[in-house]
Order: sequence, then structure tokens, then C-alpha cells
Amino acid sequence: MALPGGPADRETGSADETGTAEAVRIDLVGVGKRYDGAATGVTALADVTLRVGARGLLVILGPSGCGKTTLLNLIGTLDTPTTGTVRLDGVDVTRASRRTRREVRRRAVSFVFQSFNLFPALTARENVRFGADVAGRDRAGEVTDEVLAGVGLAERAAHFPHQLSGGEQQRVAIARAIATGNPILLADEPTGELDVTTGVRILELLRDQSAQGRTVLVVTHNREIARIADRVIELSGGRIVHDGPPPGGQVPVAELRW
Repeated sequence: MALPGGPADRETGSADETGTAEAVRIDLVGVGKRYDGAATGVTALADVTLRVGARGLLVILGPSGCGKTTLLNLIGTLDTPTTGTVRLDGVDVTRASRRTRREVRRRAVSFVFQSFNLFPALTARENVRFGADVAGRDRAGEVTDEVLAGVGLAERAAHFPHQLSGGEQQRVAIARAIATGNPILLADEPTGELDVTTGVRILELLRDQSAQGRTVLVVTHNREIARIADRVIELSGGRIVHDGPPPGGQVPVAELRW
């Protein structure tokens, strides 16, 4: 993937214990984020080091205020760290200009926001097509139709967001992220307002995207969702307190209940 920066700003991967090179899409080293207010400051993240490969479903888990959204915003280049370094797909974005970070987002990162962030004046198809167009996808119209069909919304393509249920709006948001073709997909509480049946369908879509080679990060406070992850990153007080497989082992999406 062609991203800003010359050869010195990129790395192709790292060697694991067997010496096999593995692509690294997300690389944070010693990252901290502090917000300074008028009276006192707040440390949202402290000394976070995280390296994520090119495939898999990761769950970033923790209660409100633990730093989950801050971490997601740093990975998505919507914010910059106070300390440490952030690299995405080999590009150092730690102190990058707004223009460079915007270009990295356009070519490497897609978001599924908890509030959907759909354009109310655009139909479902137009919302999804927007994602494909911004990313500069070839055959954007065909890609849009294929993705909408893939999330089960082909027959709802001409409907506006206010004509769709919450679950359908969430699927449009996911379809828009998929349509970009970008390798990193970030989902902030994607099932937060959904019933179990709809939530399971959303998670199955995200699971499928990771199986197709995307790096999918799901932010949630729901420990049940963490059971389907390939890897769980648990935060507490702005620090990583667990990084590994789900306790008790991974389960199929269909087994989830909340």
C-alpha cells in the first residue's frame, strides 16, 4: 500500500522467534497521552506498547474512562500522543502533519463509530459509496453494491438512515468501512446499542473481515465480546494489564450472550 513517506519512514515487518518476517500494521512504543486542563491534568494513557500484525480480531477491553477511546483515536490518527511513537503500516505518524495523517487515514484506516456517523441526507448506498470514493477505489459503484449485498442490505440500499433500524444503520456503517478496502478497521462499541441477535450478526461481519486479511480492532466494555477475539488487550487506568488470548479460550460468535 502506497502511503506517505520515503523508505526511511517505513518498515516491512519484524522477525518473530523463528526468524519469520511478519507484517506489522500497528506499532506503538511507550505511548502516553495527557490532557492538561485549567486546574489539573488527566493522564489517559501511560507507557502503552502494542504491536499488531496483519490479520486478526483484537478486542480492546475495559470500563469507561480506562483509555480505550483515546487508544483508538491514536491508532486512527485522530489524535497525537504526548509521549512515545505511533507507526501505522510502516509510516511514523507520531508528529506527522494533519495532511499526512489525513492521507494515512484515507489509505489505511476505516472507522465504525458507535454513533454510526451516517450522512442523513444520503441513502444507504450513497453512504457506502462515499467510503469507496474517498479511498479512491476502482469500480466504486460495483464495490458498493457488492458490499451492501454482503451485509444483507441490498434491498435497503435506497433507504435513508432515518428509515433504517439501529442494526441496519450499524451494518451500513460497517459496509462503508469495508468499501474503503483499507487494511485496518477500527470499531468503537459496535454492539453498544444493539440487542443480542443483531449484535451477534455485527460481530460475525467483523469476524469475517479479519478472516479476509484485515486487522480489526473492537473497543468494548463487554467482557462477553472479548471471548471471540484472537487477542484481548485489557486496559485499566490507562495501562495495559492483559495482552493475550481470551481467558478460558476463544469461542464462536454464535455462543455469545449478553
